[in-house]
Amino acid sequence: MRITLFAVGRLKSGPESELSKRYLERFTKSGSALGLDFTRVIEVPESRAATHEVRKHEEAAQLERHLSDGAALILLDERGKMIDSPAFAATLARFRDDGRRDLVLAIGGPDGLDPALQSRADATICFGRMTWPHQLVRIMAAEQLYRAVTILSGHPYHRA
Repeated sequence: MRITLFAVGRLKSGPESELSKRYLERFTKSGSALGLDFTRVIEVPESRAATHEVRKHEEAAQLERHLSDGAALILLDERGKMIDSPAFAATLARFRDDGRRDLVLAIGGPDGLDPALQSRADATICFGRMTWPHQLVRIMAAEQLYRAVTILSGHPYHRA
């Protein structure tokens, strides 16, 4: 299954970018043996529309342009379901085992995600009830992808 990380907003070069890249490189090296292939990060600029509703709608339209037919979509949203790392790994494995060719993990902009995406999403999860800057969410998503392959492969990285 090909996995794409979609993010509203750009990650500037610096320590956040380096850490995100490090986890995505680890995921790339470890995931292919398990049928989980990292394909790319898609960054789109934040909408400049006047209202938050229009901004979220425009950003959702950009995401939809990058979704292939039948792609699984996981939204990262503070109102999503809190799950632990083994459950996240199991979710990825389930989509893979169900024959999904593509999966997109989506990080919204400062205004959040368009409600219309909720009906399209296969899952909406959160990294806790706090609001996180998109730079940190990007790092956490990259780390959780890597952690998922270590869980699925029985590697000792995940010790819980």
